[in-house]
Amino acid sequence: MAAELTAHELIAAHRPTLDQALEAIRTRAYWSPHPEHPKAYGENGSLDMAAGKAAFDALLGSRLDLGQPGTDGWVGGEVSPYGIELGVEYPHADLDVLLPAMKAGQKAWRDAGAEIRAVVCLEILKRISDRTHELAHAVMHTSGQAFMMAFQAGGPHAQDRGLEAVAYAYVEQVRTPDTAEWTKPQGKRDPLALTKRFTPVPRGIGLVIGCNTFPTWNGYPGLFASLATGNAVLVKPHPRAVLPLALTVQVARSVLAEAGFDPNLVALAAERPGEGIAKTLATRPEIRIIDYTGSTEFGDWLEANARQAQVYTEKAGVNSVFVESAGDYKGMLANLAFSLSLYSGQMCTTPQNLLIPRDGIRTDEGPKTYDEVVADIARAVDGLLGDDARANALLGAIVNPDVKARVEAAAGLGEVALASREVTNPEFPGAVVRTPVLVKLDGAKPDDEAAYMSECFGPVSFAVAVDSAADGVELLRRTIREKGAMTVGAYTTDEEVEQAVQEVCLEEAAQLSLNLVGGVYVNQTAAFSDFHGSGGNPAANSALCDGAFVANRFRVVEVRREA
Repeated sequence: MAAELTAHELIAAHRPTLDQALEAIRTRAYWSPHPEHPKAYGENGSLDMAAGKAAFDALLGSRLDLGQPGTDGWVGGEVSPYGIELGVEYPHADLDVLLPAMKAGQKAWRDAGAEIRAVVCLEILKRISDRTHELAHAVMHTSGQAFMMAFQAGGPHAQDRGLEAVAYAYVEQVRTPDTAEWTKPQGKRDPLALTKRFTPVPRGIGLVIGCNTFPTWNGYPGLFASLATGNAVLVKPHPRAVLPLALTVQVARSVLAEAGFDPNLVALAAERPGEGIAKTLATRPEIRIIDYTGSTEFGDWLEANARQAQVYTEKAGVNSVFVESAGDYKGMLANLAFSLSLYSGQMCTTPQNLLIPRDGIRTDEGPKTYDEVVADIARAVDGLLGDDARANALLGAIVNPDVKARVEAAAGLGEVALASREVTNPEFPGAVVRTPVLVKLDGAKPDDEAAYMSECFGPVSFAVAVDSAADGVELLRRTIREKGAMTVGAYTTDEEVEQAVQEVCLEEAAQLSLNLVGGVYVNQTAAFSDFHGSGGNPAANSALCDGAFVANRFRVVEVRREA
C-alpha cells in the first residue's frame, strides 16, 4: 500500500505537539491544543459552524459504509434524546471474518515503532478536530448533552484525553531503549559481550465498549492508548450512541490507509437491537484489552469473566460533598448549584450526597442551620435554572427513560427540598428536560441509608444530615470504601477537618476538590493535569490517564545475540 502521508511529513507536522503534550503531563500545568470555543474553528471549509451542521444533517438517513471486511448486514435505530430519528445505518460484522483481518495489520504497525504510531494517532486526532462541529451535533443527538457541552466535552476535551493517552503511551514505550550493547568483565578472560534489542509488542486486539453519555470523552482514552501501543482496536459503541464513534472509526481508517498501514487496525462493531455482543466479544481469545465505561454490574462481570484480557473499567460510584463550614457561602452555593445541574446530573462525577451537620455550619454570613443550608442550595439551583433558555443550555436532555423514572421516584424517598420541574425546549419539543430534585435524608436512619448509599444516576441529590464533622468524615470514608467515588468535594474553614477529609481521600484513593467557589467545578477534570478517577476505589479500576493506564497494553520482548 503506497503511503500518501510519509513518516517525515507526519513527524514534522506532529512531533512538536507530542513534545508539548509530554511537557504538559510532566508539569501538570494548563495546556490544550484544541480550542474550546466554536468560533475558534474558523469560518470556512470543514471548520465552519454551518458546514459542520450541514455535514451532520447529511448523515441523517444515510448508510455509513466504512469499507470493513466481513460486513453481513446493516444496523441502526438511534433516536436522539431531543426527539429526532437519526436513521443512520452501520455495518454489522461477521466477527470470524473481521477479527482475523484486524490482526493481519498488527505486524507492520508494531514494527513502525512508538514515534510513528504516536504521530499517526495525532494525525487522526487532527482530522477529528477538523470535524469538531459535525461531531458536536453527533454527540448532542446521541447523548442528550446541550450543544455547547457536546461541542466542548465531545470535541476538544475528548481530543485532549486522546492526546494525553498517546503521550503516556509514548513515554512508557521509550522508557526502554531500542538497543543496548552489554559487556560483562571476566577478569583475565575476554569479556562477555551481547547486543540486545528491545521491542514493545502489542497484546492483541483492544475492545472499546462505549457509553451512552460521553461516547468520545470516555471512548478516546482507551482507543488511542491501545492504538499507540501497537494494538488493533475494535470499537463497540453503545447502541444509542453509535454515530460519534462510527465517525471516529471512519477518520482513523482513512488516516491509517494514507499513512501506509492497514485500515483494519481500527474497526466498528455495531449491533442489532438486543443482540448484546459485548459479552460475546469480551470473552473471545483475540480480544486482549478491554476498555469499558458503564454500569457496575457489567463492569464487575467483565473483570470476572474476560480473563484473557487486560480490563480497564470505569463503573459507578456515589460521589459526596462534605459541607462542614464555608468561607465564601454565596460562592459555595453557586458552585454547587452548577455542579448539580450540569447535563442534568448525568455525569459519573456529579455530586449525589451533600453531607451536612444537623446542627448547622459556620459561614462568612454567620451560622446557618441544616435547614437553611438545604433551602439556600435549592434556591441557588432555582435561580440558576429559573430562565428556561439558560436551563436548556445547562441541562440538555434526559438520556433515557431510566433516568426520568429515577427523577420521578426520588420524591418518595424523603422530604423534598427542591422539586424537579419540566422544562420545554422550543427548538426540540420532543426533548425530555427535567431540573434537579433535592431530597432531605437522615444519615442516622437505616431506611434513608438505603437511598443515599446507592447510586441514583441523573439529576437526583440527597442532603444527608450527619451528627458532627467527625461523623461526616466517617460516612465519607465508608461511602468511598463500599461504593466508590469518582469525585469528592469538601467545604471547610477548619484546618483539622480539612486534614481529616484529605487523609480519608488519600487512604481510600479518591480525587478531592476543596472549597471550590469559582469557575471550576467538582465534576470537571482537565486533561494533562487532572486524573479522572484513581483506580483505587470501587468506582473504577483505572485512571484517565496515568502510566498504569497504558503500560500493560504492551510487553517488551528482548532479542539478544553475541556481539
